[in-house]
Amino acid sequence: MVKILPVIMCGGSGTRVWPESRESLPKQFISLVGARSTFQTAMEILDDSVFETPIVISNHDYRFLVSDQLLQIKREARIVLEPVRRDSGPAVAVAAELAAQSGPDTIVAVLAADHVVRDKQGFVALCKQAAEAAALGYIVTLGVKPTEPATGYGYIKTGKAISPDGGVFKVEGFVEKPDAATAEQYVLENYLWNSGNFFFRADVMQAELREYEPLIAEAAAEALAKARRDLNFIVLDAEAFGQAPKISIDYAVMERTDKAAVVPADIGWSDVGTWSAVWELSDRDDHGNSIRGQGVIMNASNVHVRSDEHLTTVVGVDDVIVITTQDAVLVLNKAHGDKVKQLVDRLKSESRPEALHHKRSFRPWGYYQSVDSGARYQVKRIVVKPGERLSLQKHFHRAEHWIVVKGTAEVTRNNEIHLVHENESIYLPIGSVHRMANPGRIDLELIEVQTGSYLGEDDIVRIEDVYNRG
Repeated sequence: MVKILPVIMCGGSGTRVWPESRESLPKQFISLVGARSTFQTAMEILDDSVFETPIVISNHDYRFLVSDQLLQIKREARIVLEPVRRDSGPAVAVAAELAAQSGPDTIVAVLAADHVVRDKQGFVALCKQAAEAAALGYIVTLGVKPTEPATGYGYIKTGKAISPDGGVFKVEGFVEKPDAATAEQYVLENYLWNSGNFFFRADVMQAELREYEPLIAEAAAEALAKARRDLNFIVLDAEAFGQAPKISIDYAVMERTDKAAVVPADIGWSDVGTWSAVWELSDRDDHGNSIRGQGVIMNASNVHVRSDEHLTTVVGVDDVIVITTQDAVLVLNKAHGDKVKQLVDRLKSESRPEALHHKRSFRPWGYYQSVDSGARYQVKRIVVKPGERLSLQKHFHRAEHWIVVKGTAEVTRNNEIHLVHENESIYLPIGSVHRMANPGRIDLELIEVQTGSYLGEDDIVRIEDVYNRG
């Protein structure tokens, strides 16, 4: 049996499912469908003896999200961090270089962290089939059998069968996202959707990159050779990796190589790329309505409501999606799901913070959430996980009051250490060197009140930090 080294691509921002997915917490880390995030679901699919310990390629901003979500599901992986975003071409080049360290004939499976597969056993079986073809020197993709003439996917034209069982085919051509009429024609002609999952031998991908994109191949090899260890992360060299052109693996190799092959896949695949796709994957009632969280729907059909905290109601409107978060509401006609990315681009152009950030900001020690703010004050709710601690720090422009509402805080203030219990508080003057830690076995929750002339997050001088943040 051919062993497979899975490489999970985990660096996208998922703007088409805003406002739940934002750059600070993108869709691969959100439980869009089911209780797990799509990243966690992807990792759990790899619980088969054919797969070796996975590699996760992400970026610096998501490093602790990746680590924390792996811990939640008790999975292990090697985590590689890109210092700058360079699309999938350079990431695949790094994957090939890493795999080649174990042997040039190592079979690599490049898989997306933000896709959903309903037939998990069928997916694993197809991975094994694709790996067998990859061992022969092909670069294999999974081509999904279309369920509709979708215009949001690239398509694959299949050629002759190249495996004895007739399950693997040469690729005659990759075609870009079509218009509606062309998509209908492609479906009639048995074209397949390009799923973006690739299988290859490490040396084969290295050779193709050296031929078609030598700058990417050189940058990836140098970035890995000069990589450094930071906690449990492998951090690629920024200067070397920054020399790689920003290009997808489809353009860099797949549309140019003569080694491309495809395995047709009917496994309930979705890239969960729009809110309509999330609705389709969700449980629905007899009227096609789906509710997640606090929602009520009356006299309506084909409606999807998501609201974790606020009551969201829909009456007498069909074919809409309503997403309610703490600081933004999206009301969307299901037919216009592809317009959400344009909406986010507009919000960015208007410098709206909601385009990029949630009110809840995750940190390696837990999270904080904005509650209220004014000209010279800000109120936050802070949660610190058991055994974790914030950096030893000081501020030049603000004082802080901490009120513990759950658990016990171990607070360093200058040269003193205080244990602050539930219903107790402590004051931290401007300029005081301080740190908060949770010595207990339950979450520490507190309310922080900041007062001062400047309350920005950049008014932090970190003196010591167990997470190696600057």
